[in-house]
Amino acid sequence: MDALLPHEMAAKAEATGVRKAALPFLALFALSILAGAFIGLGAMFATTTAAATSSLPYGVARLLIGFVFCLGLILVVVGGAELFTGNNLIVMAWASRKISTLSLLRNWLIVYVGNFLGSLGTAMLVFLGKQYINGNGSVGEAALKIAIGKVNLVFVQALALGILCNALVCLAIWLTYSARSVSDKILAILFPISAFVAASFEHSVANMYFIPYALFIKAFDPAFVGAKAIDLSSLTWGSFFINNLLPVTLGNIIGGSMLVAAMYWVIYLRNHRS
Repeated sequence: MDALLPHEMAAKAEATGVRKAALPFLALFALSILAGAFIGLGAMFATTTAAATSSLPYGVARLLIGFVFCLGLILVVVGGAELFTGNNLIVMAWASRKISTLSLLRNWLIVYVGNFLGSLGTAMLVFLGKQYINGNGSVGEAALKIAIGKVNLVFVQALALGILCNALVCLAIWLTYSARSVSDKILAILFPISAFVAASFEHSVANMYFIPYALFIKAFDPAFVGAKAIDLSSLTWGSFFINNLLPVTLGNIIGGSMLVAAMYWVIYLRNHRS
């Protein structure tokens, strides 16, 4: 069967937003924890791959890291879970007055908290499994360097990178609405997600894994950190929340809600508003 056309995708996105906003609390929260865990697994895969790409040209290495990170969104979309960044597309149902502002904000808040818990729990489990010592500690070294880079972004830079990131993430979700099969969905995800990772854009939920994972290594294995001789003075929970998570989350909302959801609503649904 042919893929859905864009105007059909818009109707599907709107209906999906209505359904997501109506999910009961426990189901929504559980699916949100799963999504955080799934993105964490993709981030773990990316960190492990980053440890093995130091000898490759920069662009090739970033492409490979981005490709494996796609695991996270594939699990979310195909397995079924609620991801904050993707749920910015619910704005299409809100703009059509199919759901209230309160319902929209309720979904985002519950999903954001659930994503945080799922990502944090995954980071702790991976840490407890001492996966970071693999490759003679190169995995842990990669994890620390990734986190340091993220917490040292200035506010405007983190905001801009967050906007660009979630424009691509929501475009990936948007493309899956055209899909007729699981393979269609996976192919739709691969290139937008690989692109945002390769370009070092910032994803709030992924960072809920990347940075806490490094913080766990710093706090609970100082011997490992000392052996790597990396300056981690700027890596703190405060810098995680203020320097990264706050501006990146705001950027993600702008990129997904305005650059994708609002644009496609204006193009395909504005004149059909009830």
